[in-house]
Amino acid sequence: MESAREVAKGLVEPSARLRGEIPEVYEGFIATSKAAMGDGALPAKVKELIALAIGATRECDGCLSAHGRSAARAGATEAEVAEAMGVVIMMNGGPGTVWGPRALAAYREFATPRSE
Repeated sequence: MESAREVAKGLVEPSARLRGEIPEVYEGFIATSKAAMGDGALPAKVKELIALAIGATRECDGCLSAHGRSAARAGATEAEVAEAMGVVIMMNGGPGTVWGPRALAAYREFATPRSE
């Protein structure tokens, strides 16, 4: 399994290529993301935990990479991510026991300072 950083890096070129073909779709997606993910009635951190849980439910490594990083940046704790993955397991059964740990690993990768 690729690390979350490897997944993100591997998506850069194909995403840029597709964005060049359909820029208005990407602009709309970015605008929707900004509108949905900022602080509001729910803080951005909670929204990132929800997004990470949905990424695990949808079995989307790119989502785990993006929202694992964003959850870490938003100040989510490992305990909060772990509890969110408990909901993933409850809602998804067996697949949740595979993708929940992957989501937690993606979060940990971005929450832990790199040693380079």
